[in-house]
Amino acid sequence: MDNKEYFVHNSAFVDEKVVIGKGTKIWHFSHVQSMASIGKNCTMGQNVFIASNVIIGNNVKIQNNVSVYEGVEIQDNVFCGPSIVFTNIKKPRSEYPQNTSDKYSKTLIKKSASIGANSTIICGIIIGKYSLIGAGSVVTRDVPDFGLITGNPGKLTGWVNEKGDKIKFHKNGKSQCKRFFFNGENVKLMEKI
Repeated sequence: MDNKEYFVHNSAFVDEKVVIGKGTKIWHFSHVQSMASIGKNCTMGQNVFIASNVIIGNNVKIQNNVSVYEGVEIQDNVFCGPSIVFTNIKKPRSEYPQNTSDKYSKTLIKKSASIGANSTIICGIIIGKYSLIGAGSVVTRDVPDFGLITGNPGKLTGWVNEKGDKIKFHKNGKSQCKRFFFNGENVKLMEKI
């Protein structure tokens, strides 16, 4: 597809009625289905599949071999590592197909989250902003903003700042950098950079 606003490799397929933002690149052997929306300055690596009705924000990087199924929404500045897996049906049965939009569980990946290579995201959850999912993790429940998730099943093992660096807290709940507060359950940003 020849378009000066965005780039689509000649081996990729982009169906009709797709919105693609300026500066976006779609690489080898990828497929974007109709009614998908991809924002500005995104990169879709090799062999990426974007299903119908998927919404992807601006500055999103989706590495090789990732399928983003209907029901998944990805906000701005999200990083999806190579070969991560999104799901959209909680109890799949080949004998009893559930292949209509109303059957898909919604999954939201919030602004600036990063998902490490080979992670699996079980559908129907929210991954919080600036959270970091460690490579190979299996995420089965909501992830709080700034949460660090590792393992199978994925567990909250710490907190990270906007750059992905671990946050250390004093006993009073304030972070050493004085920008975050931990209330015993969640981390709140006290001031912006």
